[in-house]
Amino acid sequence: MFKTITVDELKPGMYVQEILEQTGNVKIKNQGKVTSSAVVDRMKKQGIKVVAIDPSKEFIPLEGLGDASEDLEEVREPVEQVSFDNEVTKAKKIHDQGKGIQKRLLDSIARGLPVDISIPKEFTEHLVGSIDRNPNALMCLTKIREKDSYLLEHSLNVAVILANFAKFINLDEDEVLELALSGFLHDIGKIKIPDEILHKPGRLTDQEMVVMRDHVYYGIRTLNQMEIPERIIRTVGEHHERLDGYGYPDGARGDEISFFGRMISIVDTYDAITADRCYKAGMPSQKALKILLQDSPEKYDRELVQQFIKCVGIYPVGSLVKLNNEQVAMVVEQRDDQPLKPIVKIFYSIRGGHYMAPKTVDISNSQYEIEKAVMASEFGLDFNRFFSEKIAI
Repeated sequence: MFKTITVDELKPGMYVQEILEQTGNVKIKNQGKVTSSAVVDRMKKQGIKVVAIDPSKEFIPLEGLGDASEDLEEVREPVEQVSFDNEVTKAKKIHDQGKGIQKRLLDSIARGLPVDISIPKEFTEHLVGSIDRNPNALMCLTKIREKDSYLLEHSLNVAVILANFAKFINLDEDEVLELALSGFLHDIGKIKIPDEILHKPGRLTDQEMVVMRDHVYYGIRTLNQMEIPERIIRTVGEHHERLDGYGYPDGARGDEISFFGRMISIVDTYDAITADRCYKAGMPSQKALKILLQDSPEKYDRELVQQFIKCVGIYPVGSLVKLNNEQVAMVVEQRDDQPLKPIVKIFYSIRGGHYMAPKTVDISNSQYEIEKAVMASEFGLDFNRFFSEKIAI
């Protein structure tokens, strides 16, 4: 059933079925999506007064996410490589936009509204574009986490890490894009899980775990309603399957699990282990990689785990390290020839107890050495704030 409203009531996310009243001589097509407030302004200038909207075709607009249409670039053409410093600000904007789109996506699903898949699909194309320009910028942002934002950040981070992993093992561009979208959508079924279980600050009971595991079924059902390609649905459905058959929801084992399913299970586990949760602090990346290696080949594909470790590195981009001069630095680039000597940004003096102006140093070409990986919490650092104010500027 259509609803009649004035153009002043028209908002991004609505679908115009018909123009009912208009002044002036400019002919406008009757049907279409209102993707942004700029569309509404243009309609007003063209003399449109009253329209009929179709509430059943409401969708998630990109509106309000930093004018993405102007700030984000097309990615299907070859792109020029840029430095970390030149990409990190744009990557921060993309990362923030991703969380915004993820929230709108989950809100729409929770309310039973139809979802326009073109929005997350277009976003993941921009995400891959940033990785094409400089993969380290977005990979760094997977380490910048906000408290109580796990559900939004996790799916976004899995999309980033999975796309980077796909590029590392030289998959085709279409496959990289497909995996990025699979990662972005893989946990949408969790919005159907009761909050008292989803956000429980402690171990789930056996019965609660049964309910939690249903998020995979909810996700598959939602994606089927969105008419998502079958291979993406399969990848999403396999992110908790394990090679030994003790995963869920189907207890698939060995060759029953697809190549993409094996990839997403590794990345999903890695990000979950390293994230701060309501019931536990995140582990260092090195510990997460050790767990993946210990659990292969029983649970995870050993060859893929080994490739993944090479992809993220011993000191992953975005992680913090303590140097031999009592300073803390953030890793910003791996060196394939010298994995123990990455390029870092020094930003904190342990001895002085204060932040420093960020300084980029190639460990392989300096007097500095990395003593160990560290966590910001060890020094009481608000690294997220410092990153936003001094690095992603």
